[in-house]
Amino acid sequence: MRSTITRRISVVVLLLVAVSLATEAQVGKVPRIGVLLPGSPDPDYERRLDEFRQGLRELGYIDTQNILLEYRWAHAQYEHMADLVAELLSLKVDMLVVDGIRAGLAAKRATSTLPIVLAAASDLVSTGLVESLARPGGTSRECLSWVPI
Repeated sequence: MRSTITRRISVVVLLLVAVSLATEAQVGKVPRIGVLLPGSPDPDYERRLDEFRQGLRELGYIDTQNILLEYRWAHAQYEHMADLVAELLSLKVDMLVVDGIRAGLAAKRATSTLPIVLAAASDLVSTGLVESLARPGGTSRECLSWVPI
């Protein structure tokens, strides 16, 4: 089941990038996705990221060839999340994929124009990440178990 969800997430991420790039009419630009993770690179995160990259490959996207994935790890130092988001934004990413409430809040505070896809979070309404699940608002899109904000 995890790989099916990961593939669907990959499709949503790619659709968001495609819409973003089409809107800006940037012919020849390789889409760049910023990925903010609150923990450290451990086997569980690496497995999830491998599934995500596999889903992208199945759709014809290969990191460093026709899509760029920029990773930033907070190493459980949540006070650095805002700086990491700023670093990703300085790289001119086309969208952000973030994991968890704290990363989502940091991303939402930093930009109101880029699409943000939030993974593995609960209680999105009470935390202020979305206005409602039916109508998240902002640059949101509906996305299975990963919720865009």
